[in-house]
Amino acid sequence: MRLLRLIKILHVVFRFGLEEFFLGHERFRILRPLVRLALFWRPIKAPRAERLRLALEALGPIFVKFGQLLSTRRDLVPLDIADELAKLQDRVPPFPTAQALEVLRKVYGRPANEVFSEFDEVPIASASVAQVHLAVLKNGRRAAVKILRPGIAPLIDKDIDLLYVGGSLIETLWADGKRLKPREVVAEFEKHLHDELDLMREAASASQLRRNFEGSDLLVVPEVFWDYCHSGVMVMEWMDGTPISQVDKLRELGVNIPKLACAGVEIFFTQVFRDGFFHADMHPGNILVAPDGRYIALDFGIMGTLTDVDRNYLAQNFLAFFRRDYKRVAQAHIESGWAPKDTRVDEFEAAIRAVCEPAFDRPLKEISFGRVLLGLFQASRRFNVEIQPQLVLLQKTLLNIEGLGRELDPDLDLWQTAKPFLERWMSEQVGWRGLVNSLKTEAPNWAGILPQLPRLAHAALSRDHEGELLRLRVEMAARERREQRRFWLLAVLLTLVLLTQLLPWLVLLPE
Repeated sequence: MRLLRLIKILHVVFRFGLEEFFLGHERFRILRPLVRLALFWRPIKAPRAERLRLALEALGPIFVKFGQLLSTRRDLVPLDIADELAKLQDRVPPFPTAQALEVLRKVYGRPANEVFSEFDEVPIASASVAQVHLAVLKNGRRAAVKILRPGIAPLIDKDIDLLYVGGSLIETLWADGKRLKPREVVAEFEKHLHDELDLMREAASASQLRRNFEGSDLLVVPEVFWDYCHSGVMVMEWMDGTPISQVDKLRELGVNIPKLACAGVEIFFTQVFRDGFFHADMHPGNILVAPDGRYIALDFGIMGTLTDVDRNYLAQNFLAFFRRDYKRVAQAHIESGWAPKDTRVDEFEAAIRAVCEPAFDRPLKEISFGRVLLGLFQASRRFNVEIQPQLVLLQKTLLNIEGLGRELDPDLDLWQTAKPFLERWMSEQVGWRGLVNSLKTEAPNWAGILPQLPRLAHAALSRDHEGELLRLRVEMAARERREQRRFWLLAVLLTLVLLTQLLPWLVLLPE
C-alpha cells in the first residue's frame, strides 16, 4: 500500500509538472534535458502556482495543510504561489451533497430535514478533512454543521506511513537525523491528525476554549450544541463575521487594524502561557472578525497543549530574547535539557546573539521569524540541541501568527507587543503574585490536611522508630553472621596449623 501511495505521489508530481521546482536547483541541472525529453508529450499550460495548488488538492489532506502553511509565508515563497495556495484555506473542492446527507442520516437515524428546520445542501466552506453547511435548529437558532469527509481516515494513514518511512530514512542517512527526532515529530503530527478526525473531541476543545475566554473583549468562540454532536458531525453556533484576510473590507467597516494585529499577538500568548491550551491551526481561513472588532475562532480540530515546565522555560526564553539576554537563553536551554549539560554557555550565547541581534529594532515587515528560526536551527545543530516534538505545533502556530501579523499590520513590532504580557505573566507565576496565587490554589488542600497533621506526624515518627529498630536488628544479625564466619574461619586455620605440627610425629609412629 505504501508503494502504491508513493507511485501516486510521483504520478501527481509529473502530471502537474512539479518537477520544475526541483530541476530549478543547480544540483539537478544536468537532468533537465533528459526530463524534458521524457515528458515531451505532456501539455503544461496552467501557471506553476495553480498547478501546485491542484496537485496538493489531488494528494489529500496532509498536503493541503502543508499548502495552507505555505500560503501564510509570503516572505519565504513567491507571491503568486502564496496567493494561489491561500485558496486552500476554505475553498477545497467539497464532496457530493448526497454523501453529506447520507452521513447525517446514519448519525441521526433520520433525514436531515427532520433533524433541522432548514439545511442548506450547498456547503458554506470546504476544508481538507470536513465541510460546513448552514442549518437552522428547531428552536430557530442558526448553526454551522461540520461533516467529516467520508473515507478520509485510510488515506491519512497511508500518508502517515510514508512520513514514517521518510523519517526513518532521515535518521539513517542524515548525520543530524537522530538529533532531529523525525519519527517522534511524525508521531506527534499523527496524533493531532487523528484527533482532528474525531469531531466530538473537536467539540470538547471548542467548549474548553470558549470557557477560557468567557467574557473576553479579544476573542469569541461559538457555542457547541451537544445534542447534535457525533464523532462524524459537529454542530455549533453560527458566527457572522468578516474573514480576517479581507483587510480592505475590515477598514471599510471601521475596524482598527493595528489594534487588531496587537490583539492577535495577545490572544496567542494568553492561550500559550496562561492556559497552556492553544488553537494550533490559526490560518486566515479559520479566523473571522466580529462587527465589534473581536476575533472569532473557527475549526478547533488541532489544539496544542503545554506542560507547566514547558511553559515556564518558554516564557524564560521569550523574555530573555526580548531583553536581549542571550546568556539566559543559553542557560534555559541547558537547564531544560534541550541542550547537553556539557554545553559551553559562552559559546552557545555567542551563536544565539549572532542570529537574533539583527532582528531587533525593526518592524515586522523587515524581519522574518522563518529566517530567525532557520538561523537558530543551524546554531542548535552545532550544539546538539534536541528537537522537542511537543513544541512542533507551537512553532507552526507562531509562523501562522507572523503571517497574520504581516497581512494586518506590516509595521507591527511583535517584540514590544508581547514583552509586557510576558513580564506580567512571569510576575504572576514567580513573583509575589505567583506566591499569592499558589496559596489560593493550595488553600483547600491545606484545610483538609492541617487537622490531620498531629496524627500524620505521630504515625511518621512511629514508622521512623519502628524502621530504626528494624534497621538495628538487621545490622545486629549481619554482625552476628560476620562474627560466626570469622569464628569458623579461625577454627579451620587453627586445625590446619595443628595438623601441620603433628604430621611429622604421625609419620614417625611405629606401625
